[in-house]
Amino acid sequence: MGKTKENQVADMVQKQTLYIAILVSITFGFMAGAMYTSFKLADDAPVVRQQAAPQDDANSQKMSAETGASILKLEQLLKENPDNVDAWIQLGNMFYDTNRFGDAIEAYQKSLALKSGNPGVLTDMGVMYRRNKNPQKAIESFDLAIAANSAFETAHFNKGVVLMHDMEDMAGGIQAWAALVEVNPMAKAPNGELVSSLVEKMKQHK
Repeated sequence: MGKTKENQVADMVQKQTLYIAILVSITFGFMAGAMYTSFKLADDAPVVRQQAAPQDDANSQKMSAETGASILKLEQLLKENPDNVDAWIQLGNMFYDTNRFGDAIEAYQKSLALKSGNPGVLTDMGVMYRRNKNPQKAIESFDLAIAANSAFETAHFNKGVVLMHDMEDMAGGIQAWAALVEVNPMAKAPNGELVSSLVEKMKQHK
């Protein structure tokens, strides 16, 4: 006997609740704008930058002044030497850390124009696109990072989050995380749970 309309609606609500619960439990840092600092990378994968710990007001003001001075210094350096790839990346990282999304994207694009295929830069740029409310461009950046290095786990994970959370594409998100599991079966989400376990849970409730 088929399910009643009420039961079908209840099943749909349960599925949505599961997806939301999983996303909330593992992606709080991403929603707040941070990278996955607790995401477990493969031993040979590049290390993802981590955001600094919260500072008190005095230290924050001091760091802001120092960061501002560093940005000005880098911008002056790049006026004199616009082909300095590392300087463009450093500038992009500083804009990333100070929530200047558009400026970070522009700096990362300049570095990639000089030296393409840096998966770390592409992944950071994807995060900036996402925080700049352009999830489609974020996915494109993560895909470029994966194309440059198929083992770059953070790009796979972030892609899954953006697909599920921002684009409401659960099937695509599951596929992105399944690809991560193929790269590293022991990959873990920030909450410590195996990504493979999360994928199985979502497949069962799909």
